[in-house]
Amino acid sequence: MLNFPHVVKIRQRFHGPVVEDIDTEIAHQLSKVELSKQVKPGMRIAITAGSRGIANIAVIIRACANELKKLGAQPFIIPTMGSHGGATAEGQVEVLHSLGITEEFCGAPILSSMEVVQVGKTPEGMPVHIDKNAWEADGILLMGRVKVHTDFKSPIGIESGLMKMAAIGLGKHKQALLIHSYGVHGIRDIMPEVAKVLLEKTKILSGVAIIENAFEQTAILEAIPTASIPQREKELLAESAALMPKLPVEDIDVLVVDEIGKNYSGTGMDTNIIGRIRILGVQEPTAPKIKYIVASNVSEESHGNALGIGLADLTTRRLFDQVDHQKMNENVITSTFLHRAMIPIVLENDRDAIEAAMRANWGIEPEKTRFIRIPNTLHLEYMYVSEALLPEITGLDHIELIGEPEEMVFDENGYFPKWNH
Repeated sequence: MLNFPHVVKIRQRFHGPVVEDIDTEIAHQLSKVELSKQVKPGMRIAITAGSRGIANIAVIIRACANELKKLGAQPFIIPTMGSHGGATAEGQVEVLHSLGITEEFCGAPILSSMEVVQVGKTPEGMPVHIDKNAWEADGILLMGRVKVHTDFKSPIGIESGLMKMAAIGLGKHKQALLIHSYGVHGIRDIMPEVAKVLLEKTKILSGVAIIENAFEQTAILEAIPTASIPQREKELLAESAALMPKLPVEDIDVLVVDEIGKNYSGTGMDTNIIGRIRILGVQEPTAPKIKYIVASNVSEESHGNALGIGLADLTTRRLFDQVDHQKMNENVITSTFLHRAMIPIVLENDRDAIEAAMRANWGIEPEKTRFIRIPNTLHLEYMYVSEALLPEITGLDHIELIGEPEEMVFDENGYFPKWNH
């Protein structure tokens, strides 16, 4: 039995704006794009709803629906999530419900269908599709979170946001398959071209961009005129990147991620946080440098879709037993980034996985392991770090040590206790 390093709980302090009153801010933003001049009484307006775990997403959708109702319109919600939810209409409604997006809460019906209509082609000849319900609507409110993508870095500043929501979200499973069949070239270079066709050929009234701060709080809500979406999204991407959280050090021996999941990142673990992309032909980030990652569990909200497990080196029996291979495989095969669903070494519990990682940490005494444990890659305010990291982080303005170094504590099954902030 190896000696585990002692750990201490720390808190990282991040700074950034927060939208305190979502209803008021949505009303203000939609008035800025003069939505009242485009929406007439009786018009049926589709509101897009993706599969990401966006803070306050149900409240934001409800606020948009309420503003549309004030104009006499009939809003409805459409799932816009490519192949997620098992690429079925029913599965996508289930995903929305797991995010709190229900007809009762939002005050608008959900119309879910995988049926699409072709509306044009890109200059290179790719067919461009849109959800049939959205096509038949009198207008579309395009909503999405703007943030750095987990698969690529865009030379034109279009990564994860409204353009991706238009192309892969509104285009449903069919468009997702077409775009992802080209790998990174598809989502980095072709996706914006597909989105431009949709902005031009369909009845998108406005974009509603969401940016979050490092605490996963709504930091910015901005309504964007349709014609301005490509340029403004580029600017908002830079603002989003500046607000992102990160690990306190870049050189790590063992990182334990308590939960992976689609509600934390489209890749289960945010590649920007862990410094791993694992896509054929894509250069790996230079930082952070993490020797071994342990994925301990998968979130309930992921419904067994453990995509991202392939970014880890070791996992636990608990996580492995929860994998819904049909859902995960559908998602990863659609993306074509197969490595991300490969099953790493499966060990009985957290204790065994960490011990295996330390045994493979050549030349480092177990007690001196540079160790970090986080709840997931989205919430990085609180974490546990080993004593070996204290000289680097003690005294930093944004880091607070909570308590003294102590032994790692596992439950009777060899797992870490659940987080208690």
